[in-house]
Amino acid sequence: QVQLVESGGGLVQAGDSLRLSCAASGRTFSLYAMGWFRQAPGKEREFVAAISAGSESTYYKDSVKGRFTISRDDAENTVYLQMHSLKPEDTAVYYCAAGRYVRVQSIGASNAYQYWGQGTQVTVSS
Repeated sequence: QVQLVESGGGLVQAGDSLRLSCAASGRTFSLYAMGWFRQAPGKEREFVAAISAGSESTYYKDSVKGRFTISRDDAENTVYLQMHSLKPEDTAVYYCAAGRYVRVQSIGASNAYQYWGQGTQVTVSS
């Protein structure tokens, strides 16, 4: 069982930066692939970024490449999403997710992740 708690969201202006954190419980955090997803009002949840167990690989939604960076600290059981050059279209609730045995082909699929946080709101004003 893994419990996830996100933090770091807020209201910022376009062009600003934010860093989201996701703290995980449990002693097997390092074995999980970790992902960030987001859901804007009236839209479906979408993949943003993911990092494999062991930090060997990272994956990004095309529209955030070069602006967002996912990282993890297995000693602290925490995964981060550093966001730069934020745009109004980045406004959403951001969710952290943990998945065991997530295949590369499924890294962006929400159903590949077994555990989810409650979400943190990110609002970017123009």
